[in-house]
Amino acid sequence: MEKFLEKIERYAIYATTLLLPITFLYISPNPFVVSKIAVLIIGLSIFFIARSIRIILSGKLEFSAGNFDLAAILFLVAYAASALLRTPNKMEAILVPGTATIFVGAVLLYFAVNQLDSPGKRLVSFFLTLSGAMFSLITILSFFGAFESLSALPAFVKSRGFSPEGGYLPSLIFLSALLPIALGFAFSKLQKLKMPGMVSSLLILAGILTAAYNMLPGKQFAPRFLSYSESWNITVDSLKVSPLLGVGPGNYLTAFNRFRTLGYNAGELWAVKFATARSGALTSATEVGLLGLLASVVFLFGVYKIFSLLVKNRQLNKGASLEVFSKVSLFVLALAFVVAPSTLTLVVMLFVAMALSSKTHTFSVSLVGQKGEDSEKFSLASRLPAFIVTLPVLLLTLYVDFTAGRILVAENTFKNSVEALAKNEASNTYDTMARAVSANPRVDRYRVSFSRVNLVLANAIAAKTDITDTDRQSITTLVQQAIREAKAAVALNPFRAGNWESLGQVYRAIMPLATGADDFAIQSYRQAIALDPINPNLRIALGGLYFAKKDYENAVRVFELAVAAKPDHANARYNLAVALGEDGRLDRAIAEMTVVVSLVKPDTKDAQVAKEALANLQAKKSAQAGTGEELTPPQEAEEPVLEPPLELPEESQPPEAPLTPTPTEGAAEPTPEVSPAP
Repeated sequence: MEKFLEKIERYAIYATTLLLPITFLYISPNPFVVSKIAVLIIGLSIFFIARSIRIILSGKLEFSAGNFDLAAILFLVAYAASALLRTPNKMEAILVPGTATIFVGAVLLYFAVNQLDSPGKRLVSFFLTLSGAMFSLITILSFFGAFESLSALPAFVKSRGFSPEGGYLPSLIFLSALLPIALGFAFSKLQKLKMPGMVSSLLILAGILTAAYNMLPGKQFAPRFLSYSESWNITVDSLKVSPLLGVGPGNYLTAFNRFRTLGYNAGELWAVKFATARSGALTSATEVGLLGLLASVVFLFGVYKIFSLLVKNRQLNKGASLEVFSKVSLFVLALAFVVAPSTLTLVVMLFVAMALSSKTHTFSVSLVGQKGEDSEKFSLASRLPAFIVTLPVLLLTLYVDFTAGRILVAENTFKNSVEALAKNEASNTYDTMARAVSANPRVDRYRVSFSRVNLVLANAIAAKTDITDTDRQSITTLVQQAIREAKAAVALNPFRAGNWESLGQVYRAIMPLATGADDFAIQSYRQAIALDPINPNLRIALGGLYFAKKDYENAVRVFELAVAAKPDHANARYNLAVALGEDGRLDRAIAEMTVVVSLVKPDTKDAQVAKEALANLQAKKSAQAGTGEELTPPQEAEEPVLEPPLELPEESQPPEAPLTPTPTEGAAEPTPEVSPAP
């Protein structure tokens, strides 16, 4: 029985390392992260359950320690502590982006691989090589359009830019790290492994060339990065606010919104939101603070010591063994961790490579009670110490499995609701999304989406010619539910600018339906701006709200801040010019509109809109230009759709803002997340 359980442990590790890189099951709107997390949890659960039962049966705990244990433990403590104490919405750390789950699972897999003997580690390397070969084959076939005609596949798989990792840069890093191991098998003295190693090496090399070709400048799938300088500034500023534990795993976007510099708006990627830094190490330091930075330093020092010994002993020049090739693979992954963004697969493979490169020392502890020491027969009394040691592990594993199952069911339900929405199935979308929210009410993505669905349905009913009392009641219920769900998203993560923006959009959308919604919208957008201070689009949205209230003075002040955040933003200047015109300051309005004409592309609808507005201003007429492709004027308040308009209950007002200073409208501070001009 013990031998059988030991085999289960080994096969669980082999299967995890083989399947995780190539898994992309469409069980979630994010098939690349969620399905891989599922594979990691299932593999580790099988390993720990089998090992716990084997410890009970044998009455002996055997543990192998490696030379990367300290770094692994530091990463484990950093991510677990920061997830519990710092991340506002724990579901972001657990599910998507799932950073805490990824690092904790990777550390546990490191310790699991370290329990294998040398032949077992060799098999892990072999299964990784096979996984890399299959990964490359899928990437190459996708590049040549082999999946386009297969109707049964999801749309994202049919794309010519598809890879099991979801991008060419992480695919390139992953395959480049596996190539040394594949070559190690190709040049191995073990004849059974030479041919698979040679074939895998060729496939992996072809996959590397495919990924590299698609990353060339000008190609459709060429990656776009946050700069190193901007990444560094964000990390430093976040550490000033929360030095020990950072902003929390999965919460990099919040740090990006809050701490990116004004110079970021001068680049062509100014409207792009980044959920990771340019470097995996900087992302880690931002999310889990100095404790994560210490773990990275300890890990990198260990890699330096290993590689310096290889160079010193000239092992790289001696027809090196598979062990040496594994260390080269570790070096590639460590280098990528420092200079490139990390993904789930790269993090897990980094810790597996750490285990494959570790020298281990095995310790054995007897867990047999006094009554069983003179007998080899199994007895419950003699195994009491083993039960005490393993029971917490078993209970925790079962709890994690149960919780993960519920989370995955909710995620799959939400995925189904998104599919129903794409098919314009209103009733099915509403019902399915409501079930997803009920199954896991702690995901703000669900709440925001459900809020928008309620708004769409309310507006559809309000668009009827004849509004009955029943319709009016339905509109009231849907509007209140839209507000409630948007407020719930804010409560789940009050430091996320996008959640406040979504709440502001809800209030803004119901302004024609309910009194007082405009003031609530202004409060929400002001808080979003405090959390994303250099975002000009949020200033434009807030200025539009003041414009709708005919408060042109405040509208001008807010639009001026939008222009200050991004002087070449044509839409910001256009809105400013219109507001200045309504406020009677025609000279400034004409000057601003003249700049707008110079910023937009000639011979476009935007250019025509700007020129007409300029002509109207010059003729001292009100700016009543039509909507352009990008230049959208601030609008007057809409006439009430319902007579009398709905009276919002007291609980409809925005929640209290988090303890973050909110810039005044006159302050020369920057803005929060993307929203088109009103």
